[in-house]
Amino acid sequence: MSRSLPALFVFIAVALAGCAQESSELIDVSPTPTLPLSPSPGPCPYLDVEFVESANGQRVTGSGIDDRFEPPACVFYTYGEEQQLEVTVHHTASTEAARAIVDEAAPVGSTSPADSPAGWSGGRSGGTDSAAGAVYAVSKDSTAVVVHSNQAESVKAQAVAEEVIRRQGL
Repeated sequence: MSRSLPALFVFIAVALAGCAQESSELIDVSPTPTLPLSPSPGPCPYLDVEFVESANGQRVTGSGIDDRFEPPACVFYTYGEEQQLEVTVHHTASTEAARAIVDEAAPVGSTSPADSPAGWSGGRSGGTDSAAGAVYAVSKDSTAVVVHSNQAESVKAQAVAEEVIRRQGL
């Protein structure tokens, strides 16, 4: 019986390590907003289609969620399955990690300051000549919200970020 005890400890350690790895994949604690999303078809739990159509100025033809994030990252599509909007909320381990996410999405040196809603700060880019679309990324404490839009005006991405923050009670 004493010989099987070490094997039991190894089994338990491996099982616990697997559980820890699985649960850490569900909560975004690293400063990597560029993690490629893998959305599955489904409705966004915190943004409705009507709001997105109004805020981003395009018809929504589909949506998907990536539930590796908590809350899930949301993607909205328009005609031809073109991605029009991507929203991620990052709950991190520290204020510094949240700021790093924002700085990666909207680098301080190459974007304009973003400071809405009150208490949140970060960066924004876009403009009428922006072929790459717009980004609005802000953080507060250990939470970061990043919105990418295929529209050139960052005010559209800002409206979505503000609504996510409001609806999530962040």
